[in-house]
Amino acid sequence: QVQLQESGPGLVKPSQTLSLTCTVSGDSITTNNYHWAWIRQPPGKGVEWINYIDSIGRIYYSSTFRSRSYVSSDRAKNQFTLQLFSVTPEDTAVYFCARAGVPVLAQDGSLQYDYRGQGIQVTVSS
Repeated sequence: QVQLQESGPGLVKPSQTLSLTCTVSGDSITTNNYHWAWIRQPPGKGVEWINYIDSIGRIYYSSTFRSRSYVSSDRAKNQFTLQLFSVTPEDTAVYFCARAGVPVLAQDGSLQYDYRGQGIQVTVSS
């Protein structure tokens, strides 16, 4: 059974960098044909994907977050980490990490995942 667990701060101040880590168990982040993604759901809005990293470290970005996000992986710890820069209150959301297969994106542009963490609430406020 694949399990993903998000960790990080629940409160971030505006203009700061949000950093969240996803710890994966039951699979390796180096497994071929799987991608490790970050998605979020702001209050009252739909789910949007931020970025994802593949098994050899290539990174793919949503156009919305290309200029202010980054994702890295730590193979030894089987973790991957999101960084979202210059956050504003509009970045308040529940953030999830997820595993996606191939194809990663559906025709409507949404990210298709088979496993997802339980999510972590992040509030951006001073």
